[in-house]
Amino acid sequence: MPPLPVPSGDKPTDVTKRILPPNPKAAAIVALSFTLVLYLVELADVILPGNLDHGGILSRRLSGLDGILWAPLLHANWSHLFSNTVPVLVFSFLAMAAGIGRWAVVTAIIWLVSGVGVWLIGPGGNTYTVGASGLAFGWLAFLLVRGIFNRAAGQILVAVVLLGIWSGMLWGLLPGNTGISWQGHLFGALAGILAAWLTSRGDRRGAKAIEAVPGGSLGV
Repeated sequence: MPPLPVPSGDKPTDVTKRILPPNPKAAAIVALSFTLVLYLVELADVILPGNLDHGGILSRRLSGLDGILWAPLLHANWSHLFSNTVPVLVFSFLAMAAGIGRWAVVTAIIWLVSGVGVWLIGPGGNTYTVGASGLAFGWLAFLLVRGIFNRAAGQILVAVVLLGIWSGMLWGLLPGNTGISWQGHLFGALAGILAAWLTSRGDRRGAKAIEAVPGGSLGV
């Protein structure tokens, strides 16, 4: 993972230990835009002939591999989308604390790893797995552990608050709930932890490199 770019005058620790995005307005626009895309896709699924949900992940079939790319954008119905909306908005916004570029990297890791996990151990038959909940679980897990890897008390405090509010989501990591992809939730969460670890390692390497520069700072 490449080190996080550090604006001139900012210490690396200032960037990695942020709680809120450096540009809240831009982060809010990104989070809202992504959520709007989900609603537009669901609207198209309702209006257009055919079933867009068949673009989801079909486990252990080569024909279902491309579903890894499309599954997070698709939802079984409006109720499914509504249940994911608030977590997607809140978690994606908070996950941009290190910048939108870093959020894109974290999201890509979660998107890919959760999708591959579902493809490997998801339900068999002709069951298509769709939904952004894998992303939501990934972002939540990322937010819960990043403070530990970054040794940031403020981020740990935010994690405690998030865990208190959304602790019920953790039941979604366990099998037994009919119609719910616990595999997507589990691998999404694991991917979020992996992303937090990888980014923290990259940031520590970047910090060491900057400290080795005379004057102790770099402008990017």
